[in-house]
Amino acid sequence: MKSLKRISIWAMVAVLAVPVMGQNPPPNETKKNEAGDPKESILEDHRLNDFEYCEDWRAFATSPLGETEIKKVLQQGEIRDVFNATELTDKEKEDFKPGVNNVMGVKTNYNDRGFDRVEVRPPHEYIIKGIGREVSVWVLGRNFRHTFYIKLRDYRGNTHSIRMGRLDFLGWKKMTATIPGWIPQSTRYSLMDRNLHFVSMYVVSDKHEIPGKFYFYVDDLKMKVDTTDTKYPGSDIKDTW
Repeated sequence: MKSLKRISIWAMVAVLAVPVMGQNPPPNETKKNEAGDPKESILEDHRLNDFEYCEDWRAFATSPLGETEIKKVLQQGEIRDVFNATELTDKEKEDFKPGVNNVMGVKTNYNDRGFDRVEVRPPHEYIIKGIGREVSVWVLGRNFRHTFYIKLRDYRGNTHSIRMGRLDFLGWKKMTATIPGWIPQSTRYSLMDRNLHFVSMYVVSDKHEIPGKFYFYVDDLKMKVDTTDTKYPGSDIKDTW
């Protein structure tokens, strides 16, 4: 009898303890909730070049025929996206003033269709401070099906080509591309200004276009950068001395 009484008492204790224990969250969940919400991404537009002073850029072509050069050209007429007239930001409206704003023009000659290309490089590679998320540039197209690319270098020293799109339109267009996730980027190296580098931009000729002279113009090269992990107390002190 005593043993049966003991068993029944323990059974009652176990039944009463179940709802009490269920009200207490596991230790791991408590720590997770106390940690707070994750950081929100801080995206900033970093202007790499507005081409107001682009005389030190250089153009290189694979075709030995004709002339390949760059020229600073004064903006004539308005700059607006031919596919989206409301694309302009307030800053762009302020900067894109006809007769005041300068753009960079590129002239080259394509001979071998589908192979020839022209590459335009700044005097030095531009350091992307933070994690690159998106690259954009305004391009004036002449309705040729040639393809526009941006070349980047990762912190390991490898280069990557980002396809911006074809230049098969007449007028200005803001060409934008997302930085793919397979391009390695390091938060550690971004703190030391050694993450992504902008190397150059280039245009590859289309095999269906006739050979001959080719012109295009660019303005306002920008990179959208995630600076979440680069902003902290003391981040302004750089380990570069």
